[in-house]
Amino acid sequence: MKNVTLTLVMTFLCTLGFAQKNGVISGKITESQNNFSLPGASVTIKSDKRYTISDQIGDYEFLNIPEGTYTVEVVYIGYQPKSAEVTVVAGQTAVLNFSISAGAEGLQEVVVVGDRVQGQARALNQQKNNRNITNVISSDQVGRFPDANIGDALKRVPGITMQNDQGEARNIIIRGLAPSLNSVTLNGDRIPSAEGDNRNVQMDLIPSDMISTIIVNKTLTPDMDADAIGGSVNLITRATPNGQRISATLAGGYNPIREKGIYTAGLVYGNRFVNDKLGIVLSGSYNSNDYGSDNMEASWNRDDAGNEYVEESDIRQYNVERVRRSFSAAADYKFNANHTIFFNAIYNWRDDRENRFRKTYELEPNYADDAETIINGYTGTVTRETKGGIDSDRNKSRRLETQRVQNYSLRGEHLLSPKVDLDWGVNYSKASEYRPNERYISYAQENLDITSDLSNPERPYFRAPGEDLASFELDDLSENRDNTEETEWGARVNVRFPFSIIPSEKGRIRVGGRLRIKEKERDNNYFAYSPVNDGMGTLSEVPLVSFDGNGFNPGSQYVPGSFAAAGFLGGLQLTNPSLFEEESDPSEFLSTNYNAKENIYAGYVRWDQDFNDRLSMIVGFRVESTNIDYTGNRVLDESELEGQINTSNSYTNVLPNLSFRYATPNDWVLHAAFTTALARPDYYKLVPFVDIIAEDQEIVTGNPNLDVTYSYNVDFMVEKYFKSVGLFSAGAFYKNLKDFIYTYANSDYTAADFSADFPNQTNPIGAGEEWDFVQSRNGDKVNIFGFEAAFQRQFDFLPTKFLKGFGIYLNYTYTHSKAEGITDEDGNQRVDTELPGTAPHMFNGSLFWENKKFSARVSVNYASDYLDELGSDPFYDSYYDEQLFIDANASYKITRYMRVFVEANNLTNQPLRYYQGISSRTKQIEFYEPRFNFGLKFDF
Repeated sequence: MKNVTLTLVMTFLCTLGFAQKNGVISGKITESQNNFSLPGASVTIKSDKRYTISDQIGDYEFLNIPEGTYTVEVVYIGYQPKSAEVTVVAGQTAVLNFSISAGAEGLQEVVVVGDRVQGQARALNQQKNNRNITNVISSDQVGRFPDANIGDALKRVPGITMQNDQGEARNIIIRGLAPSLNSVTLNGDRIPSAEGDNRNVQMDLIPSDMISTIIVNKTLTPDMDADAIGGSVNLITRATPNGQRISATLAGGYNPIREKGIYTAGLVYGNRFVNDKLGIVLSGSYNSNDYGSDNMEASWNRDDAGNEYVEESDIRQYNVERVRRSFSAAADYKFNANHTIFFNAIYNWRDDRENRFRKTYELEPNYADDAETIINGYTGTVTRETKGGIDSDRNKSRRLETQRVQNYSLRGEHLLSPKVDLDWGVNYSKASEYRPNERYISYAQENLDITSDLSNPERPYFRAPGEDLASFELDDLSENRDNTEETEWGARVNVRFPFSIIPSEKGRIRVGGRLRIKEKERDNNYFAYSPVNDGMGTLSEVPLVSFDGNGFNPGSQYVPGSFAAAGFLGGLQLTNPSLFEEESDPSEFLSTNYNAKENIYAGYVRWDQDFNDRLSMIVGFRVESTNIDYTGNRVLDESELEGQINTSNSYTNVLPNLSFRYATPNDWVLHAAFTTALARPDYYKLVPFVDIIAEDQEIVTGNPNLDVTYSYNVDFMVEKYFKSVGLFSAGAFYKNLKDFIYTYANSDYTAADFSADFPNQTNPIGAGEEWDFVQSRNGDKVNIFGFEAAFQRQFDFLPTKFLKGFGIYLNYTYTHSKAEGITDEDGNQRVDTELPGTAPHMFNGSLFWENKKFSARVSVNYASDYLDELGSDPFYDSYYDEQLFIDANASYKITRYMRVFVEANNLTNQPLRYYQGISSRTKQIEFYEPRFNFGLKFDF
């Protein structure tokens, strides 16, 4: 090992001394029709074994080339191969650019039909030549699906499903692993989270038309951030074009559920200046979607006799307006063939305005016998709540949630000598979620006899015959302001130089370091209000809005009834002391507020070695050191701040990596990899807060001593690439997770337990008392295994021109998990428990037809049900139900520069559904109805 280290150091130090003996070949690969860059092209020097792959902007580079004349060849799936000669002069860079054409002369198998296939070719070439296991989607492919945001586009990728929010894909699940076990980057930089308690990136925040390429890395290499056990998604924004580029989109649509419109616009402009040294691209996107959802919820309980009953049930109607704005800019300046700098910026801003009208039944069972074994009815409270916001230009009497994500980066690529190149980058990112003047007003009527119908537990519903609007008394009037911000400063540097143990084969060493400085803060407050004068004491005294249940998607038997009007709530002058008394309610925010700081220092060594022209290897390791400093609150009886608690911790993880790639002459590619990865706990789980609720004898705490989840991963994948732009792939994977995180609950928590867990804090539990205790803890281990298969192919082998236009896209993923070390509230270990968030079955299918002017596609997306949250025992486990989406779209090219398109989403009216314990026991079901869109796209 000592000799190897010395050799590496001497090789690096001596490179400048040999700088003048060799030269460099570099250039760019573009397509001849539109002058677009072609990433993932295979570029070879025909006289020897040297090869390289073009990067995201089509650039390629050969280092350390002896003087002489060489023939360089470019091969690209779906395009004609092309070769040219270039002469290398010692100490200089020879520039050789290629412009290649779609199709292939002399190969009957290759037929490139239209734009979709060319976009697919760009994606498959990158995927084929990547050293690790990936899936790649180009902007052309994204545009062929009716997907408004990046989350909806990602659900088409093998092994990916999405968790939805208000009918849009939000949180990503990769290979059945929950969002907290995956990562999302933008141009290689981590995106912070706009949500208050976790690290999840909101995928519905970023419009799909702002991204040029999506790369899903299912195995990591040492130069990649390690916090991606399931996988890492890299979103790549538009690069500067090779010439003038102007494109625009205008569209309108219709949401049947609220009979409201959809409005979309987009614009892209790019060009090169200063003798093509400076490139600039600017883009903007706007989308306004006014819709809503119909919702029914039920919370199930079980009494001592084993009777199952609903203890709370909701009927909810949401009216939602989402407005997305996104702006991006990119620039590059090429000083010469050896030195280029790049600048990227993107700003995503989403306003989510919502009114929610919620009718709640709080139920207590009545028993027919003294032993309380037979339930014969219910008594309870009915509450009618309106959720909204202040009547202002921004809130518009709705709850306003403003989420913003922005990222700015500057990076450079430099050839230091014919043997050494270096790249560096600095970036700043910020995510925020702000809810100003969020308001609630509710009226309640108590001691009502409530009738129930539980004959169909999938649709339980209730009636209270004695309801009277004049008897509904003001129960709650409140306003809150919630603010969450996360920032990250980052810097990285990478150096690459030759090192091969086989003189005739290619070998490279990459070394680098990365710094990430993160801070997250949640600052919420909450105020309760009481009217000074009479006039709104009962529901019958205020302006109302009513819903009769007709057309309500869960069923017309659910009658929401009457509520305080949103405009009335928004117009209340709550800050006027002559009208309302204001009182802070710390129970709503004290325990949730925190400050978190994390510094992450990373370094790596990556060695790429070819053994021959077919077999190559990557070996290396990454070291990540994490330093955390968290501050939370100790809260007594939910409202008394006893003080702040600060904790700090540091830990270091070493992550080895080994992978092999074997490529056959007939376009088969085999991957095998052993990798390691980690997942840091969600922010709020690490916060050292202690919430002591003496009245309920309950303690809820954070856990700053949580360990990261560490994973050992084994992957195998075989891929077959067709010359006519297609793919077959199949593979298997295994993951062993150590110290996974789950929610621990103990209903027999004693003073001795508290003293052991919190030796330096005042003990609130009296002698002989048993309290409820809830905390996130590390489990033992999880074993996950699965396999995936994908097939996509143009039917160009069929006999007629019409049939050749058909094609198919299919993929399926199976995942199985088994968790150990989870205990229930009595300390008993749960056996045969799945890892929450692990979807066993995922399927995508698409049938399309295309020629040079027209294209049409019907797509299916399916994910089976899976465990979402563990309860205290299996009865209280929560499951995310299966979902099946069918979407369709078509487009027609009117002229070379103009295309008309039509889209339809969610034709199955697939609801979001959770169930409790068993599939027939509905916990939540929410419908959104289909969505339709029509528009024009201009591309010059």
